[in-house]
Amino acid sequence: MLLLPRCGFGFFLLLFCTVVLAQVDIPQLSRRVTDLTATLSPEQANALESKLAAFEAKKGSQIAVLIVPTTQPEDIAQFGIRVADAWKVGRENVDDGVILIVAKDDRKFRLEVGYGLEGVIPDAVAKRVIAEAITPRFQQGDFAGGIDAGVTQLMKLIEGEPLPAPSENSGENLGEGSFMFILVGGLIAGFALSVMMGRVMGGMLAGLGAGLVAALVLGLAFSAALFIGLMVFFIVGVRSTGGRGWSSGGGFGGSSGGGSWGGGGGRFGGGGASGSW
Repeated sequence: MLLLPRCGFGFFLLLFCTVVLAQVDIPQLSRRVTDLTATLSPEQANALESKLAAFEAKKGSQIAVLIVPTTQPEDIAQFGIRVADAWKVGRENVDDGVILIVAKDDRKFRLEVGYGLEGVIPDAVAKRVIAEAITPRFQQGDFAGGIDAGVTQLMKLIEGEPLPAPSENSGENLGEGSFMFILVGGLIAGFALSVMMGRVMGGMLAGLGAGLVAALVLGLAFSAALFIGLMVFFIVGVRSTGGRGWSSGGGFGGSSGGGSWGGGGGRFGGGGASGSW
């Protein structure tokens, strides 16, 4: 008598596990534009990345773009919820993030809108952005143009929303070239000062100077300036004297060189709209 219910339960458990295991993996968020299909050329992706970075620096809101081959077996709306939960685009407690997801092989796309922007980009407005800005260009095969037009329309909508002013970001305002310039300059100054004043004092002065330059010249947040200053101090003032100078490990400990970006902790509640072409 109990065999049939047990078999039924086992069947549904197996079906559930199969669906879960078949889900498309959410890629790690490291850039504002993540293209897993090579739809955008490097020049197009970099131009869009720069545009979104400039908007974030000006307004504070984060907009991300994800292009995947497919979301199957999930519907793009379900996939979008998982992406939003994983990426957390938008500022914490402001929730002003938007994610444009394109499933190219499925010929579908979706806008996921954070809680804080649902007033200015309700579902009806998100559908209008899709219908007027994105769909016509996608139908012509102009994916870069459609994404850019959609992003531009979203920016115009967000511009009119009274959101908190953007805060200085400890990683976003510091490019790889600027980071290396301050670090190398601080180390050179520190090693020169250490000859005259000793390692500890030289490292302290060089670290202080590097931190001040990072804060006053580049406008970095206090935590970022402090990090740079401490790095210079420890390399100059607390380095190993066992004949290898830089100790072992080469300095950065596997850093990606300043090219990383991530969500700010924003929340999503399923607001947005889906479309197809």
